[in-house]
Amino acid sequence: MLGLATLGFALNFWAWALLSPLGPRFKDLLGLSPGQQALLVAVPVIVGSLGRIPVGALTDRFGGRVMFPLISACSIVPVVFIGVAGQSSLPMLLAGGFFLGIAGTVFAVGVPFVNAWFPPHRRGLAIGVFGAGMGGTAISALTTVRLVKAGGAAAPFLITAVALALYAAVAWLVMRDAPGRAVAAQPLLGRLAATARLAITWQACVLYAVAFGGYVAFSVYLPAYLQTGYGLDQADAANRMAGFVVLAVVMRPIGGWLSDRTGSVPVLTGVFAVVGVMAAVQALTPGLMPVGTVAFLTMAAALGAGSGATFALVAQVAPADKVGSVTGLVGAAGGLGGFVPPLLMGFLYGRLGSYGLGLALLAGTSALAVVLTLTVVRLTAARRLTPAAHGALQVRAR
Repeated sequence: MLGLATLGFALNFWAWALLSPLGPRFKDLLGLSPGQQALLVAVPVIVGSLGRIPVGALTDRFGGRVMFPLISACSIVPVVFIGVAGQSSLPMLLAGGFFLGIAGTVFAVGVPFVNAWFPPHRRGLAIGVFGAGMGGTAISALTTVRLVKAGGAAAPFLITAVALALYAAVAWLVMRDAPGRAVAAQPLLGRLAATARLAITWQACVLYAVAFGGYVAFSVYLPAYLQTGYGLDQADAANRMAGFVVLAVVMRPIGGWLSDRTGSVPVLTGVFAVVGVMAAVQALTPGLMPVGTVAFLTMAAALGAGSGATFALVAQVAPADKVGSVTGLVGAAGGLGGFVPPLLMGFLYGRLGSYGLGLALLAGTSALAVVLTLTVVRLTAARRLTPAAHGALQVRAR
């Protein structure tokens, strides 16, 4: 079940990220302004992020057995539309991109689905492994442009659509919800309201906005940063971005595993401290080799581990029948957290001719995340640790 969920996450994120690598191509073909190009890339991100809120709540009610194949099947429609008919104008692309955001909501399906299959002391690693499916964005980054050159404008979209269709069929036939999973009984709006009142919801939203938001922001904006700040060509910058993404993906399950072993709070404290230090170093714009490269790769590792640790915290602290709802809100915060920094970095560079202030702001934000983790998050985790988690810890101690 974990393998099926991770595969579904990767395939849907592959679909969700199809427009971003083609942004420069659409800019040239349709004569888009930089603002229009940014909007085109941003629409699926915004819809996919906000859509996680209702999708997570629906998963608490209907389970991943229904929601995984449903989200995958629904995502086929905009993928095929863009590939076959939607590349002729900006309005058509925006319409397709809006519904392409459906694929980005699958994250809110997988976390409660996986969470229900594992005991509390193994959930960090399990959800971290599932979270590695975010590497689907790397698949898109590395293959989309090449497939267009090799097979035409529709090729990457049609290939992705076939993969989604096959997965939806297999998931419908094979996937099963965990026996005895907690089924939400409240109406949708009531569950969302109750979830919003949980302290852990908003604390995890802040932490994930920094951790996963930082990952998303760098995966989107790092090529532009490297080309502008260090004069790299497009291919070299894209390859370095891919390395950043791969390292973050690999470290996500490690962050979950470490949280199982030592607790989420120490892991989150450490990763945000590392991000703060490395961002401060990079704010001084050191040479790319070796200092700049080490700084960015270290941030990639820390942001990936922090993303895994955040949902290890959610899995252990959130009520069992509200894990999907909490995941939806936290996942939305992470996606939106990745939307703001590229806009801010571009604005600051346009005004100051330097990215230093933007990276200094990241360092300061990370320092605030350390303080938040050591104070209110640690207190909330201690108060709301589930009885099941206490039992699992006692069993391990014996």
